[in-house]
Amino acid sequence: MAGPTTARRGEKKSPSGPPSAEAPAGRRFRWVRGPLRAPGLRGLIIITVLAVLLGGFGVWALYGSNWLRVERVQATGTDVLTPHEVVSAAHAPLHAPLVSVDTDALARRLKSRLSRIKTVDVERSWPHTIGLKVTERTPELVMREGGKFVEVDVEGVRFATVAAAPKGISLLEMAVSDSPSLRRFGIERLRRAGVEVSRDLPAAVHKDLRAVRVRSYDSITLELADGRTVAWGSREQGAEKAKVLTALLKAARDARHFDVSVPSAPATSGS
Repeated sequence: MAGPTTARRGEKKSPSGPPSAEAPAGRRFRWVRGPLRAPGLRGLIIITVLAVLLGGFGVWALYGSNWLRVERVQATGTDVLTPHEVVSAAHAPLHAPLVSVDTDALARRLKSRLSRIKTVDVERSWPHTIGLKVTERTPELVMREGGKFVEVDVEGVRFATVAAAPKGISLLEMAVSDSPSLRRFGIERLRRAGVEVSRDLPAAVHKDLRAVRVRSYDSITLELADGRTVAWGSREQGAEKAKVLTALLKAARDARHFDVSVPSAPATSGS
């Protein structure tokens, strides 16, 4: 007769060790991920209706509501002009939907009405403001006309008439009415040539500049302080001529006339 330590016949031996941590002893689960299902017809209808409603609300908010309309126009970057002048010339559509404002057309209108404006950036500032960021033209030279002065910028553009020449701005004199250069190059190119000569001068010489005289494309002369004159020739080789002139002014301090029209063969005269 078997003792108490004898295993019972037919009894299965249990596996040793603790039950698996992955599942309870005697039970195992198997997770099966099913395929994703596309929304049915009803779901598609609901999604479409929501999209239409949201889109319609967005259009109404932009164009039909009072939430996003033009209430203010602000100008910045002005110097000679005033912000009020810029805003008035812009004539922005107040109370119109901000999204409907044609910013390019507004910029063109400003530049056509205020020639002093060189560039302008028109920006929408949500929810109610149009911003006008202005860059003004500044004079490089002035032309005397009818007792007043016309300002000319670094591009040779005539942009404003003023009663008095701005301080530190020299004259541009155009004496080209009988010059063949007028027919060949045109007045605008000749005016631009005179401006470019002024721009090529180093600061030390530019502060003594009194006038730039353009007689033809190849005959531009400068008048400096104390009545000194410079035969510059054409606008070509401007940087080289400027260096030569600077050296001559230091080397020949008593000279009255300087010729740098051929920079490789400069000359001075007078005393």
